[in-house]
Amino acid sequence: MTEQVPHDGTNRTHEGLAPSAVRHRPWTGPLTRPAMANEQDQRPGLGLTNRYLERDGAPVIPVSGEIHYSRVPRDRWAERLRLMRSGGITVVATYVFWIHHVEERGRPRFEGELDLGAFVDLCAETGLDVVLRIGPWCHGEVRNGGFPDWVQQADVAHRTDDPAYLELVREWFSQVATAVADRCGPDGPVIGIQIENEIYDQPTHVATLKGLAREAGLVAPLWTATAWGGAQLPVGEVLPLFGGYGDGFWVDADQPWDPTFREHHLFSHVWDDPGIGADLRSAAAQARLAPADRTPSPDLPAATCELGGGMATAYHRRPWPRALDVATVAHVKIGNGSAWQGYYMYAGGTNPWGLAGPEGPGLQESQATGYPNDLPRRSYDFHAPVGEAGDLAPSHAELRRQHAFLAAFGPALADMPSTLPEEMPTGVEDVTTLRWALRSDGRSGVLFLAWHQPHVPLDPYVDARFEVTLDDEVLTLPSRPVTIPPGTLARWPVAWSVGGLRIAWATASLLTVLDPAPGTDSDGDGETRAVPTLVLTAEPGIDVEVALAPDDVLHLEPSLTPHRITRGEGAVDLLVLDAETARTAWVREPGGRALLLSADALTWGADGAVQVRSASGAPQVRRYDPSRRSVVELALAGPLEPGPQDTVEPSDAPSSDRPVEPTERPGPGREDVALTEVRAAGQVPTDHGWHEGRQSAPGREAVDALAAVHELAVPAWALAAPRDVWLHVDWAGDVAEIRVDGVTVADRFWDGSRWTLDLGDLGVGPESTVTLHLLPLATASTIALPTEAAVRLAGASDQLGVVDRVEVIARRWWTVV
Repeated sequence: MTEQVPHDGTNRTHEGLAPSAVRHRPWTGPLTRPAMANEQDQRPGLGLTNRYLERDGAPVIPVSGEIHYSRVPRDRWAERLRLMRSGGITVVATYVFWIHHVEERGRPRFEGELDLGAFVDLCAETGLDVVLRIGPWCHGEVRNGGFPDWVQQADVAHRTDDPAYLELVREWFSQVATAVADRCGPDGPVIGIQIENEIYDQPTHVATLKGLAREAGLVAPLWTATAWGGAQLPVGEVLPLFGGYGDGFWVDADQPWDPTFREHHLFSHVWDDPGIGADLRSAAAQARLAPADRTPSPDLPAATCELGGGMATAYHRRPWPRALDVATVAHVKIGNGSAWQGYYMYAGGTNPWGLAGPEGPGLQESQATGYPNDLPRRSYDFHAPVGEAGDLAPSHAELRRQHAFLAAFGPALADMPSTLPEEMPTGVEDVTTLRWALRSDGRSGVLFLAWHQPHVPLDPYVDARFEVTLDDEVLTLPSRPVTIPPGTLARWPVAWSVGGLRIAWATASLLTVLDPAPGTDSDGDGETRAVPTLVLTAEPGIDVEVALAPDDVLHLEPSLTPHRITRGEGAVDLLVLDAETARTAWVREPGGRALLLSADALTWGADGAVQVRSASGAPQVRRYDPSRRSVVELALAGPLEPGPQDTVEPSDAPSSDRPVEPTERPGPGREDVALTEVRAAGQVPTDHGWHEGRQSAPGREAVDALAAVHELAVPAWALAAPRDVWLHVDWAGDVAEIRVDGVTVADRFWDGSRWTLDLGDLGVGPESTVTLHLLPLATASTIALPTEAAVRLAGASDQLGVVDRVEVIARRWWTVV
């Protein structure tokens, strides 16, 4: 993980060679409808086939994102859900952790951050469906996998059909059902329930658990179970869901980039990942996995619930997946034929302390509770698209373009099987064979191209050209060979029709399509015609070509002014965004699809009303107006106090169809925090102990004795209203803690990334004393770090412990009016 594995230095030049070829292959069997969701536990408007899901009779590709309500302050739920919705998430998935709710038997808690019913209601109000992952065993990097201690210590055969164990589960399911009440009913937002998690050889037990859940009143049209690791699942009872992580903490620190991570950057029709959770699986269970077990059932669609939205940080191994790493895995799964994109995690959080409070052992996974890994007691940021403090990682922008594509073109794509090209990589070590795939129904399709992976760099792929054979034609693109730069993720249309115009192919990615405003002069010639806008995004370093026929190829430059294309009766506006502009693109679906452009964070709910968050002064939000064929700046009202769930009713709101200047928020908004060293760091050992071959995290005694202590002089303006003030900490070392009045409220294992916290969520007030405790890392440590962090550690003398910068930043919300 700390080294870049070299390849052989070769990169074939394809000048004069035949194009890379693919021939569309149709579905191997007819469209069928399983009993699940169709005959059993029916939900009006929702259906399931062996190829895709249906909503109101039309195919859809849902996008689910994991968020754990019990790891997020309740007054932040609305903000997080709106950020998920604006990122293109359509379904919220959440673990329901038994240990969070029932630490003491007979005292279930479903209030505050544990109010499951209120969380589900808020999801529905935001326009999001819900999948409940009810366990009883969940994992989720939680102590005992989610079992309360009293369950873990019970004299029962856990995770089996032992009647004594099932009696405990029946009690838990009844408590969950009471909390959810009728939200699982025909009109409720709960469309799916996951039974258990990562159970591999007990299909009968999974079926028993489903029966217990239904008996308790928990019902849903979709029953799911995790299918990786060669899991044996009861046929017809659950929808198998797969996962894919580009890196993971569960591998030993001295191991290179594992093949189970690497294969997710190559297109294939193999879905099972044998590596997820492998460190918790017996050798016998892993040995049972055979290649035939790694493909989905032909009776159910290929779907995922755990594509890595980021990665948790263990003490011994600290992956930091970057935006393009996350996006590549997701992009490849769509090209592989995904019928459901599911992310874990999509929004990070903070572990609750539990009833024992800060002095207790914590509720996180740790070596002390039987795991091979130590994880932070508090932080569960996960490097997710939406971070622990509500900040957006760059992966949010990378993924939301994919989700906009699925929203606009998913109904057609869902019934298009995936076809792999004639020449495929020979394995994960092959860094010279181009990686691409086709989804097509034989008449049209999308060419997916992925030329990125971390750790092992790819060279530019020279002289790329593609030959796509459909049912009745052969298309060759582009017009001449091109070089594919590393970092390219493309979704190029093939034989795609929009507005009565057929596009043979294009070398820019599909983003969305906008309906024209009715009854307007769409091109300024006095004629009113309904011309849709097809929005494409240019690939960096690849010229944009749009072919209408072999001898009719247009060379287009990215621009915010559309290119009007007409042939015969067909017409379309082609809006081509350059790569930088595309990173600021947001596609709002409710209230009429709209393309918005903003470098700041946008949110919306079920009604489509847009709010914008800025941490750098007054924001700017622009909208592409199809009727004007131009981009207009939108009027903003604000800033709001204190958050996005509040409403604003401006008495004299400016019109949103002309440029306006938002009002600047008065007062300071960004300031460096002065630090006073209270105590210098002591000399740390090379390690703090070992467990099952992995380094152990330092205990609180080591932090108290050896960490440097700095008091933070938080500015008065930030302390006066800390609820929407971020604390940015740039640092280097081993372990850091933020303590408020001596109590640890946040912690982090260093991996080189910025640490972002919310002062209000930390409980900081005007009279608080805030200290940063930083434990250095010995240069001789063998923990696995990302490359940049490893290089910095290697440059230190004997130990590394540095605070680079601490600053506070006010963030405020505006409403688009």
